[in-house]
Amino acid sequence: MTQLLIHHGLIILFAVVAAESAGVPLPGETVVIAAAVLSSQGYYSLWSVIVVSALAAIVGDNAGYWIGRRGGRALLERTPLIRDYFDRVLPAAEQFFDKHGPKAVFLARFVSVLRVTSAWVAGISRMRWWSFLIWNAAGGIVWAVLVTVIAYEFGRTVADAIGRYGLFVALGAIVLGAIALIIFRRTRRPS
Repeated sequence: MTQLLIHHGLIILFAVVAAESAGVPLPGETVVIAAAVLSSQGYYSLWSVIVVSALAAIVGDNAGYWIGRRGGRALLERTPLIRDYFDRVLPAAEQFFDKHGPKAVFLARFVSVLRVTSAWVAGISRMRWWSFLIWNAAGGIVWAVLVTVIAYEFGRTVADAIGRYGLFVALGAIVLGAIALIIFRRTRRPS
């Protein structure tokens, strides 16, 4: 399995991120993180992971946009459970995308649930494609750079710590960090 990921990882990365962006609920960001960590270990170049991730996000979102634009309304109108809800929500979604569409498309790239649905909603609500394309590309590029670089640096740091201090010390640090986070969250809750 590891060899499969190493030899075909960038293709898998493209396929998963593009499918997630088109509306299939897959772990796209997780695959980007895994590819970036492999990049930190020398299996891929950092730039190739960034470029593949950004291109996949842009291509997938555009596919989702056009699916929503061409067939999304008809699909939602024919689905009995959704039809009544759709008729009430669509005007508000159209107004929202008229007013905040570019910001919504850009920021949706950074929120997992919105990453899967925003392109469809933009298409269904008839957001102008050129505006969608520009803001989607900007969001996809910024997202790919941020996620990849952060995961790359984290992967390199963890590998250095394991090499310097050993696997058990690194695992112990992770466990202690998790315990500290749990304690911090519980003490911050209002009673």
